[in-house]
Amino acid sequence: MATFIGVKKEAGEKLLKQGFKKEDPKTLYEELRLTKSGVTVILYATGTLLLQGKPDAVEKIAKEIERLHLGEKKIAPSFNTETGWVIGSDEALKGDTFGGLTVAAVKADKAIREKLAEIGVADSKTLRDEEILPLAEQIKHLAPCEVRSLLPEEYNKEHGITHLLNKLHRSAAEHLAPGKHIVDKYPGCAVGDLATEKAESKYVEVAAASILARAAALQQLNQLSALAGFPVPKGSTHVQDALKMLKEKKLDFEKFVKVDFRNVKEFLEKQ
Repeated sequence: MATFIGVKKEAGEKLLKQGFKKEDPKTLYEELRLTKSGVTVILYATGTLLLQGKPDAVEKIAKEIERLHLGEKKIAPSFNTETGWVIGSDEALKGDTFGGLTVAAVKADKAIREKLAEIGVADSKTLRDEEILPLAEQIKHLAPCEVRSLLPEEYNKEHGITHLLNKLHRSAAEHLAPGKHIVDKYPGCAVGDLATEKAESKYVEVAAASILARAAALQQLNQLSALAGFPVPKGSTHVQDALKMLKEKKLDFEKFVKVDFRNVKEFLEKQ
């Protein structure tokens, strides 16, 4: 697998002149799909060009694309080598004021691990939002997976984020069992056969899970934005204006934000 970023749509014409053959796109996110020498080349609307195929063939095509100066080549992540079935799980929205919580788990063996690496799976924090959804769709077609998406209203009925994380990670992994469960470690983590920090950069299964969790988070925030009538913000730093909008529109805070967050409590106390 090889990836180039900052690639323009016009690059397709240059590649066709180099003997690449055009194929029909397989997802809504693809601008162009080409093949040459057993390598599939996919251009996404985000400007990301992905090369898939056997390592030697991909390396040869990548060098050809580099000579054409079509974009900047990204270095593929290096993951730990595991044996047998592994289940990786990760979460999103944990630190966001708006939204509830999403947890995803992905199961893979050697063959699936290789395919996940080939399509460009990496720690979701290294990817742009525009890259997340198409990658998530590919992961769902390649590997057994489970996604749990908890809306704010459901989150606010529970008691404590640690309790919720343990429950959702365990539930998602058990749905895919058997397999060695690897978790991206969080404070109070009490699940998994192996809990390690930055697991999404060490294990391709956890990296894939981080992409699915973030995709579910993006979809949930879009849903909340439509419901609120304005774009709800990510994170917890610049949320004051959005909290004011909720109040002005007389919307139920329980349905949009984590009411146990300090910034929300402080905002409500001042009202």
